[in-house]
Order: sequence, then structure tokens, then C-alpha cells
Amino acid sequence: MQESPKYWKGIEELENSPEFVKNALTEFADFLPVKETYGSSDAVVAPRRDFLKLMGFGIAAATLASCETPVRKAIPYLNKPQEVDPGIANFYASTYFTGQDYNSVLVKTRDGRPIKLEGNPESPLTRGGLSARAQASVLSLYDGARLQHFAIDRKKADKAKVDNEIRAKLAQAGRIAIVSPTIISPSTKKVIAEFAARYPNTEHVQYDVVSASGLLQANGGILPSYNFGQANVIVSLGADFLGTWLSPVEFAKQYAATRKVSSDKKTMSRHYQFETAMSLTGANADMRVPVKPSEMGAVALALYNAVVGGGGGSYKNATLAKAANELKANRGRSVVVSGSNDPNIQALVAAINQSLGNVGTTVDLANPSLVRQGSDARMTQLVNDIKNKSVGAVIFYNANPVYDHPMGADIAAALPGLPLTISLNDRLDETGFLCKYAVPDHHYLESWNDYEPKRGYLSLAQPAISPLFATRQAQESLLVWAGNNTSYYDFLRAQWRGVLGTSGFQAAWDKAVHDGVVMGSASPAVTPVTAIDAAAAAAALSAPAKSGEVELVLYEKVGVGNGSEANNPWLQELPDPVSKATWGNYVCVPYDMAKANGWEQNEVLKVTAANGKSVELPLLIQPGQAKGTVAIAIGYGRQRTGKVGDKVGANALPLATMAGNSIVYTTTAKLEKTGAIETIAQTQTHHTIMDRKAVVQEATLAKYIENPKEVTEYEKVATPDGLEAPARVSLWQDYEYKNHHWGMAIDLNSCIGCGSCVIGCQAENNVAVVGKQEVINRREMHWMRIDRYYSSDHHRDEFETEGKLATYAAMENPAENPKVIFQPMLCQHCNHAPCETVCPVLATTHSSEGLNQMTYNRCVGTRYCANNCPYKVRRFNWFSYYTNEKFEDVNGHMFTDLGRMVLNPDVTVRARGVMEKCSFCVQRIQLGKLEAKKQKRRPKDGEIVSACAQSCPTEAIVFGDMRDPESRISKLLRREDGERAFHVLDQINVQPNITYLTKIRNVENGNEFVI
Repeated sequence: MQESPKYWKGIEELENSPEFVKNALTEFADFLPVKETYGSSDAVVAPRRDFLKLMGFGIAAATLASCETPVRKAIPYLNKPQEVDPGIANFYASTYFTGQDYNSVLVKTRDGRPIKLEGNPESPLTRGGLSARAQASVLSLYDGARLQHFAIDRKKADKAKVDNEIRAKLAQAGRIAIVSPTIISPSTKKVIAEFAARYPNTEHVQYDVVSASGLLQANGGILPSYNFGQANVIVSLGADFLGTWLSPVEFAKQYAATRKVSSDKKTMSRHYQFETAMSLTGANADMRVPVKPSEMGAVALALYNAVVGGGGGSYKNATLAKAANELKANRGRSVVVSGSNDPNIQALVAAINQSLGNVGTTVDLANPSLVRQGSDARMTQLVNDIKNKSVGAVIFYNANPVYDHPMGADIAAALPGLPLTISLNDRLDETGFLCKYAVPDHHYLESWNDYEPKRGYLSLAQPAISPLFATRQAQESLLVWAGNNTSYYDFLRAQWRGVLGTSGFQAAWDKAVHDGVVMGSASPAVTPVTAIDAAAAAAALSAPAKSGEVELVLYEKVGVGNGSEANNPWLQELPDPVSKATWGNYVCVPYDMAKANGWEQNEVLKVTAANGKSVELPLLIQPGQAKGTVAIAIGYGRQRTGKVGDKVGANALPLATMAGNSIVYTTTAKLEKTGAIETIAQTQTHHTIMDRKAVVQEATLAKYIENPKEVTEYEKVATPDGLEAPARVSLWQDYEYKNHHWGMAIDLNSCIGCGSCVIGCQAENNVAVVGKQEVINRREMHWMRIDRYYSSDHHRDEFETEGKLATYAAMENPAENPKVIFQPMLCQHCNHAPCETVCPVLATTHSSEGLNQMTYNRCVGTRYCANNCPYKVRRFNWFSYYTNEKFEDVNGHMFTDLGRMVLNPDVTVRARGVMEKCSFCVQRIQLGKLEAKKQKRRPKDGEIVSACAQSCPTEAIVFGDMRDPESRISKLLRREDGERAFHVLDQINVQPNITYLTKIRNVENGNEFVI
């Protein structure tokens, strides 16, 4: 009897059939390493992931694995998960905090995989802004260098065996120490408290790589929160509050609000910065004074004496005196901050703010910040106890002190001798490698958690993807070892019943998870202890400053930070805002020191600190560096973080010293040439636009108030006297935009140069990483760059170089203390685009909505367009960066199916030989138009936002439809027309669709020369 045909829904019904197995054995015998038994015969069968990988479904297989689907079972979308719609993005509110900066985020997922982060506009702290580090953290989720299993002595181990051995040893350990960076999760602290209840001899020690212990001591154990948005006068003593200090996204949002000017608002805050190295914050200051580290105490004392009185001191500086007078004239509307870890300096700053009446307005002690809780004294004592073997067990929770603590070498030497050492870190890093047991934590995008960065401001984190590896959330590990088998999710919900109440809890919980933020507190109130007396602090700082020795200051970069995310290639290749250098650290040296010693840029110097520790790094001439000082960034020199971050630069943290129980990030140093040369990979040395007019424009607030229409220069056509100026003649046809006309406005007054837009663009548009050598070869691929310009009130003739000094990369030779302008530069989408007329294959064309389009599969790589672009914003794919083995070590995440999960499927991954550049995020434009079309309406202003504009914490970038008279950009351009609005290189008449607004400085002297 003939059998009727069998109908099947999906491949899962056939995958284990004898016919399928037989064909798999025949076709893929070389790739089938796993033995399994089917019926009565043994067969070697490929794991489903390997088979799908051969079939080109590697990404799908990894996605299925992340959703906890058995690897051998492919699920067709006939049986799709209810919450997943193919091709439609979902967003989940979450929180980013890794012991550094706090960001409330929205996680964009496609088909179950996070691909991009955006700022959460519901957050009252970050208000939709996002830092570069937070933007890049989505790539770290797919880092193959993460530890993917439990381990004993660095070898894979069974989870049950690990737990049993740890519980047994904890019971006999005696004193137990949990070491972590600052934890701002109330529920995590309650987990630690439950663990301590089970093991009463437990001590929790928090430390911060960049410590604020001195600030805590000076304020009685409270970390003040600050509101720069309420300050008319800002004085910073070395605090990089826009880049790395405490809460930079929150502060940048506040700061930018005081810097925006318009025809309706002609007031600005005035910002004074006293610092050693040129920081991001110093680059944005109105008045900046380079100061040696040894003089910072004298500066604080002089300011205290001028404002409060009775402090003594002999430091004299005209700018400091002016700052003091303006502080006194703005009582209650000013703020003084310091980045020093010296409690005496912080005590004087606290006294100044108290005297000015700033407490309660710009300084908040009632709702303190919680983002730095580390105690230098407790950590120092613990290190000594570990050395003395008076600690039986140490648990490292996302802490890597062997690498990032000044006493790391002592810890490394002592760890092997301890009875029990456990690492909860996500990888076998420098500390985890020395631990007996490794129980890797989830990535934060795989985790539930809560956070309270500032008292009264709560946020939640929810998993946007199931765990990719056999890891376990650290909190759950502690609960298991404490004998509590409750999942951390249930534990978290139980804690939040005290926040949201038991009545209607489920609805309130769902709303909190949806919004990501909640007003309220889950932490006990902080009780102040005795603060440092200002008089005693003044007496301690009255000693004369050192002289005659080179002084070294250690600082933190905006991108790589303290090094915990050094294996992230997006951050490694993000140019430093000031130096424009990538892939490593270097010795920042002032120009006069280099000239006096005959040093050239890229020569390797050996820097030996007062404690005898030394590093060897290339020299970089840094304008604005205080005389007699050098600066080195921390966060580099990793040895066990992964292919990308290992051996990039040198670790400078061992050069830090201890003063009593406080970490000191400044010291004296000796410098000597090694004879070696190491080229620094800088991005702003490839071309120059010096002497070209109307590239960047700046003016003073006084001039703007006097006559707003004269602060911006416009190209004027020279004509004989009495004759009418002729009309401009163009070779291009003019376009008539009947429906939409997309454009962008960038306010140079608001742009602080943080680089968040650069990473946002990279994540959204699948922009490749190329590595150090290719950056040196001038082949970086960033679609968006931030150009940094120095301006000086001196004439260039005073700074002509001679001899070998002319080879310096810093050819601008600005003044010893230049002013800085940051200018985001991307494709200008010119209406008269020079690139379009020279392309022989029409790969670059103009759209009916004002976009300069690239048709990738038409491009043949002539590069005529790049040569003809006056803005140099086009990028050429010299290699297939995502698949070429040459780039595996610098683009490591992308060389696995897992790594490719971060790619945005809405944007083509460009092939070798293709030109690419900014598209105004055309995929976002099309999505917005489609959604509006489905509702039979035009897109509303704000519905379509480019990735760079969305990520900008200061709202410096405005994107929209210039054909919509009610759009924000239309209103902005109408308001600024004839005042601050200008086009870059307007004289060449390419008619860009990007408009810049002139930078206004709140200074008195505006006779500056831009170079």
C-alpha cells in the first residue's frame, strides 16, 4: 500500500531522522567531531551550531543558544516567541554602571540580541544622555574573552563541585573579605549582608581605582551631589567633571544648560579651571590656568583665604583673584569642586561652598551621590592583612586590584598563599588568574539588578538576552554559598516590595521595569561623621610647594577609563578628545620641556617615579600641559583581558603612591630617553585646514550681547567700489525639495567633545575597527569625527619651529595655554556635492530629500569622491575588516559568530574596495517615515533622530526636517539666521545641509588667533 506524503512544519521534525543523519555524514564528514548513537549504529554527528555555521547560519545559531534553545533544535518562526517580531526592534530599559560612570539606558534588541544602547529620557539624572563607555558596552557582551564556565585552578569544573568545595572551605576560613568597586545596588548590598549573616567574620571592602576617599573624608563620609545647572560661576581645581569625574553625563547635561545662548538668552555661566594636564573639562573652560600638582594645595588655600578669609598662603594669580571675586558676587549660585584625593584640599573646598551659601542649591548634602564609596584606608589595611595571612578567604567581585591598585604587586605575591581565593570577575583577569576558584558573573545585559546612584533616585536593570555562557550572576553565587537557594530575581522583587509597597505591587513593579527609573530610596540614610576642620586643613596646606623637580600626574581617559573595559576595540580606537590619540597611552610633555631636552614626538621615554617604579612610553607634545610636569593615562598595560586590550600601552598605576592611607595620583619623576621610537596613532594629523576661513568660528559673550549679527563671519564677494556684488555662479543644479529636506544643526557652544556621538554612530552603522597600524596609515573608518582646534591670542610667528622640532605632530605650536574648540565633522550632505559630479559609476547621488547617498554595490573604489571632498569625511575600505585575519587581534569580537551578533541588520556591512560615509542614519529615516505612513500622517518632529543626535548628552546636535516649519531645527535656524549660524567652508559654495553655530566664550578679551 502506497504511503501518503508526510507534511512537516519545520526542520526540527526532521533533524534527527536517519535520512538527515546519513546525508549529514556524507556531506560534512570532515566537520563532524561528536559521537552519538542513533538506533543500533554509532554515528559521528556535527553539533547543530557547527552545521548551521557551515550553512551560513552562525549568527542564528548563536542567537538560539542565547535564548536557551537546545543547540540541536532550530526553531522556525512558525513557532516564534511571542515577544519577537522578525525585523522589528524591541527596547528594554536597563542601567549601566561598572564602578565608573552611571547611565540609565534603553537596550535595542533585534531578534533577541542587543545591538545598541540609547539614553533613557525618563531618567531625571542622565535625561537621555549617554557616555562613550556606555555606548560601547554592548560590544563587551559578545566578548569571547569572557570566562565561559566555572573553573578550579583555571581549568573547567563542574558547578556543583565548585559550590560544594567553596561552601566547605568558607565554613573553615575564619575571616572572609569581599573586595569590590563601589556598589550602588541596594539589593546587592543586602545579598552581601545575608552572606555575612551566614559567615559572621565577613568584611566587605570597597575601593575605587580613581578614588574619592579624600572627598568622602572631608565631608564626613558623604559624597556631595552637585548641580552645575544652577551655577553662574564654576571653579574646578582639577576635577574633570565633563569627562571622568563622578557623574560626567549628569554633569554635562547640567553644564550645557548654562552654556547655551540665543537671542532670547544672552547669559552664560563662567567656568574657571585650574589643572595640570589638559582635560576635557579644561578644554571647555572660559578661563584655564595650568598648575603644578604641588601647587594645587596653595591654589585651594588662596581661594579659601580670598572667599572665607583667615587661611593665609602666598599663592598669587590674577585669574584666581578674579574667580574669587565672582564667586562672592554669586553666593548661592556658584560651585567649587576639586578632583584631588587630598582630604585637606577637599576640606577647604567644602568650607568655600559652605561660606558661599552653595549648600542646598548647587551642592546637595541631603541627597548625596553614592557613586564613590571606596575607602583607601580600609583597602590598605586589607592588603596588609592579606600579606600577613590574617585573612582566610578573599572573594573578588568585579574587582581586579592586582592590576588597578597601587599595591597590586603585594596582592599578587600574597594570593597564592591564602587558603581560599574566589574570583567572580567575568574573565580570568590579572586577579582572577591567581585565584583558586573562578565563578564568572553575567554581563550586566544578562542580569537583573537595581541601582541608586544618588539618594532618592532608583533605577532597574533587566536582562535583554539570556546568558550566552555557563555563567551565574554574582549575587546568586553569594546566595547559594550562604545557603539561600532563592534566585536573585525573586530576591530583588522581595526587596522592592519595601520600595513600591505590597498593595498593587505587580502593577507598580511592571511600570518600574518598563520605565527603568523610580523616585525613592532603598538605601539607609547616610549619617555624617566628623568632617575635617577647615582651619586644620589650611594649616596642613600652608607649607611651600616643591620646586625644581619634574612632577607626574596620572589621569583617566574618557574612553578606556580605568582599564576595566580595555578589551573593547571601540573604546581603544576612540580618539582621545584632546590628544586625538588612539590605541595606547603616552607621556604628555609640555612644548618647552621637549624643546629644552631636544626630545621629539614618538621618542620613547623611561619615566621613573619617586617610589622607584617605572614605565616606558612614547612622548606626545601636549599644548596646555603645565610647565615642569608630565602626565600619563591609566587604564592601559593590561596582561589578561583579551586579544584586543592585552599589551596595549603600559600600566601607570604602580607609579601612584600612598600618603598615609590615601592614594596619591601625583608624584615626582625622572625622565630619560631610551633611544626607541614608537609612533602614536593620532587621527588629526592627516590633513590640515589652517588658514582656511570659516571652518570654526568663535566670539565673546560681550560681542554677542553688543551685536549678535557681527559675531559670525560670512563670505563676502569682493567688488570694486560702487558696484553691486555679482551673484554666485555654480556648476551644480539646484534642487527643489517638495516633501522632506533633512538637515542638522550643531551648536559649538554645547559640544564638549566627549565622543559619545562617535561610538553611537559606530554601533548604529556597523563601522569597522582597523587597529593602531591602520590609524597610523591614515585609514581609520569612523564616519563621524570630532575635530579639535586650538586657538591662541599670540601670533603664529612667535611659535615657528626650527630644526628637528618641525617634525612634531603638534605642528600648530599654540600658546602655552591655548583655548580649545571641538567641532563634530561628518558628511555635510551638500546640495552642490563635489563628490557626486566625479563618480564615474553614479555610486554617490543626491536624493529628493537632501541626502548624499552611497550605493555600495555600485561603487568600484576609484576614490575620486574622497579626493574631491573638501571636508575629508569619506572612508575607503582597504580591507574586509570583519573577516580578514590581519585584524583579528584588534577587532577580535567580530571574528566569531557571537561577535557578529552586535551588527545592525538594517545597515549593510561594507565590502573591501567600497567607499562609505555618514548617511544621516537613512535606515532610521525610512523606519520613521514608514511608521508615519502606516498611520497616514507625516512624521512628527523628534520621531526621527540620527544616532549621533540621540546619544549626545548635551543636545549639541539637532536633526530634523527643514521642510517642516514647526520642527526644532527649522525654528533653530530661523532664530540663529544672521547671528551664529554658518556653514563650514561656505566660500566654496557646496551648500551643506549641516549648519554650525558659532562658539561663544564668556571671556573679556576676544582678540584670538585660531590655528
